[in-house]
Amino acid sequence: MTTTAPYRVTPSRVLHSEWHKLATLRSTWITLLFSAVSIVGLGLVVSAHYETGSREFVDPIELGLAGTQIATISLPVLGVLFTAGEYTTGTIRATLTAVPRRAPVLWAKAGVLTAVVLPLTLVTCVAGHALAQTFLAGTDQEASLTDPGVLAALAASAVGITALTVFAMALGGLLRSVAGGIGAFVGGVMVAPEVVGLLPVDAVDKAVEYFPAQAVGNVSALDAVAGAPSPGLSLLALGLWALGTTAVAAALLKRRDV
Repeated sequence: MTTTAPYRVTPSRVLHSEWHKLATLRSTWITLLFSAVSIVGLGLVVSAHYETGSREFVDPIELGLAGTQIATISLPVLGVLFTAGEYTTGTIRATLTAVPRRAPVLWAKAGVLTAVVLPLTLVTCVAGHALAQTFLAGTDQEASLTDPGVLAALAASAVGITALTVFAMALGGLLRSVAGGIGAFVGGVMVAPEVVGLLPVDAVDKAVEYFPAQAVGNVSALDAVAGAPSPGLSLLALGLWALGTTAVAAALLKRRDV
């Protein structure tokens, strides 16, 4: 008679393990709370001080969600910590001993991070926009939740921030360093494309629009911006960055020594 091994590694157990790691860190809850307050709070402050201008230059979704600019840094930093932090503490050895196939660990981290960040950003984006509209009603920035395209733009903003967070998580796995991962994200992803975009070359300008930090700024546009990629294309670019970088990090995780 054969018996099932009681401690067999399964996807659900790997997911549960990674959820436990994320949920038991105080920094996780501090970062999530800070990001949520930033998304709602900064949007309220900006909307409360808005003076009627021109919708041609200001998008109503981006105005009410001004705080997402902070969240696109704070949540990706959490993503870096989720992977690179294990290398800093040395707990990665225990993790990979428990899951010898290795790659499922990284995919489980991506799944857990998505399951946490996506609902948080979706709820705060919808709430933040609705609250901001209490100040913007009657202005050129009025756009209620029932207006065409508003909910889709808010959902796209949440998905975009989530994809950027998973991308940063994969960067942390690639570099295996908290400082290196955060430095690469802030310097290489947020700052460098802006500098490269100054080059007077049309092809470079077009390519930069699909880089992670630039793409996440385009996903929530309610009004089409001339010359900019559509929200759909920007979301696709973000998804490819997140999935592609995670796949590379997972492949290297299987080949590298711990």
